[in-house]
Amino acid sequence: MGLVIVLFLLSLLGLSRHTESWSEVGINYGTIGNNLPSPHESIKHIRSMKASRVKLYDCNPEILKALSGTRIQVSVMVQNNEISSIASSQTIADQWVKTNVLAYYPKTLIRIILVGNEVLSYNDQKMWCDLVPAMRKIQHSLRAHNITNIKVGTPFAMDIMHSTFPPSSGTFRSDITATVMLPLLKFLKGTHSFFFIDVYPYFPWSANPNNIHIDQALLKETFHYTDHVNGLIYTNLLDQMLDSVIFAMTKLGYPDIRLSIAETGWPTAGDANQHGANVHFAATYNRNLVKKIAAKPAIGTPARPGMVIPTFIFALYNENQKSGPGTERNWGLLHADGTPVYNIDLSGKQAAFSSDVVLPVPVGNHNVTHRHTGEAWCVAKAEVDLNALHSALSFACGLCETCGALAPGRECHVPGSNSLTLHASFAFSSYFAKFHNLGATCDFNGLATLTTNNPSEFFQLELNFPIPHYIKFV
Repeated sequence: MGLVIVLFLLSLLGLSRHTESWSEVGINYGTIGNNLPSPHESIKHIRSMKASRVKLYDCNPEILKALSGTRIQVSVMVQNNEISSIASSQTIADQWVKTNVLAYYPKTLIRIILVGNEVLSYNDQKMWCDLVPAMRKIQHSLRAHNITNIKVGTPFAMDIMHSTFPPSSGTFRSDITATVMLPLLKFLKGTHSFFFIDVYPYFPWSANPNNIHIDQALLKETFHYTDHVNGLIYTNLLDQMLDSVIFAMTKLGYPDIRLSIAETGWPTAGDANQHGANVHFAATYNRNLVKKIAAKPAIGTPARPGMVIPTFIFALYNENQKSGPGTERNWGLLHADGTPVYNIDLSGKQAAFSSDVVLPVPVGNHNVTHRHTGEAWCVAKAEVDLNALHSALSFACGLCETCGALAPGRECHVPGSNSLTLHASFAFSSYFAKFHNLGATCDFNGLATLTTNNPSEFFQLELNFPIPHYIKFV
């Protein structure tokens, strides 16, 4: 009997250690910059910050070799343009695993394979349909090699959600529920994997600072909100966003799929109209995040108290070659030369930092008491492929009710050879206004661009196409 008890206690200890390993915080290691340190130097930086895991956006051989022999757990990624070919052939999937996993495993502790990145944010219906079949084939290849400690998943942005507030109303978009979400959730349940989500409280707060207090976004837990449908009490915006995903999965019959935060963070700088992007808020958010995620016992969320949530902060570096608004190049914990933007201990063991006395006070673009007056519109670029533009227009209109006004005979229809560009811009702007607070970007596979100029001026100056006065952009 004594031996049985000892073995039982040892099994619990092993389970505890396994669970705790997931509760530590990791870092996203992006490489879209021409001035970044070498992979070997970068791994030194990651270790100095006490990160337990690193998430890559590819399978960079030099980085994977540099991680060999370390105790850092690694997430690698299948590129979006590889998904359909992998879905079509087990042989191709096997070759991908051989080249990108077996060549480094087990000396490099690859623990996650992410198939694609924010696939449902792109207007590629074939890629959507191929996503889960590709995941199945990667999983099959791992099993063929008796690899059982690597999870297969895919990360989504919050634009997969139709509703997020109150959290109990959480539902997925109707256009992806049956075709993608149900097969995906079945796969995740069967493989005991995670639902990976990119969740940024910065976006909903910055889009609506009058109605969301900055303390809620920064995880300060000084405010309380009660979801009156179920009585759950929320003290921060992150929990609200995560629980909306949990309730969406529950409504589809999958209440127990584990969550992992594939990306989260706060920008340290941005354009003039990107309020709240500063070092003070970024340090506050990420430090509070680490404190919450690394807590033992695990805190979880109101809907799942005690849940361990594997989390990756975005990002390791400020990446100077990323496109888009200014914030896109300013999410890093480190400058390009490897020096810290602010001090942070990703293990969660250091609660205070001696250098806090010089932490910059938020100035300039930090308006937290008034909605900013600057506006931005998402418009179609000039001289793009018209077939691709038409497809993107259809995608945006499928998610925005306002596009009915573009139909022939309706108030916003414009005839003529330039009508497609105008109609697409109307749809892109409507989509961006509806979803940018959930993290959606103005890209549309490179067909769109963000402008702070009134569209009337933009069309006149950039496209030499005067916009009719009755067209109203969101």
